[in-house]
Amino acid sequence: MATTSPPAIARSLFIFTVLYGGMVCIAGVLGAKQVALGPLAVEAGIFPFLLLVVLGSTVAELHGPDTANRLVRFGFIPLLTSIALIWLVLQLPTDQGMYEPAKEAFPIILGQSWRLMAAGIIAYGVSQFLNVFIFSKLMGSGGSGGLWLAGRAAIASALSQIVDTLIFITVSFYGVRPIGDLILGQALAKVVLSVVLVPLLITLLVAAGRRLDDKAAHD
Repeated sequence: MATTSPPAIARSLFIFTVLYGGMVCIAGVLGAKQVALGPLAVEAGIFPFLLLVVLGSTVAELHGPDTANRLVRFGFIPLLTSIALIWLVLQLPTDQGMYEPAKEAFPIILGQSWRLMAAGIIAYGVSQFLNVFIFSKLMGSGGSGGLWLAGRAAIASALSQIVDTLIFITVSFYGVRPIGDLILGQALAKVVLSVVLVPLLITLLVAAGRRLDDKAAHD
């Protein structure tokens, strides 16, 4: 009986997919801390979230927007799984011998209201799909590669991060606290980080992805 080989997956796509899943899970955890970057104040989850944006754009560049959109859809699996596991662990009784500061800190850091969880899920989906859409549409405006690759990534990241901020803060805090200044401050910080970090990151990742696939083709 003949057997069929499993479909081949590009080495870069495999590695970037694994990394993407990890960043989806860690973003919410790191978001519990606010960091100060000079005059900017931003929740630390922006760093893995920017990596998600860069990975989505990188996959769109190397393997097409359809593949990048599938990556975003599959990202809901680790996101929802991590939320379910965190909820389960918080419901389980705490060992009385647990290190005392950690015992008190754990539910504060990982416990989230249903509004925060819903906001994170919605903001993730909308902003990541929007990033892939903008990045791919801009490809026709100036070719691919070089400075325009970095420029497309920065523009797509900045716009998607503004939308991410609007959705997340509105869903999380509307009716609970004033949100205008919070949206403005967070959006400004994310745009600045998108302009500063994303061009370098996508240039490095696209180059690394091409080397990985070239090496795999010659192995």
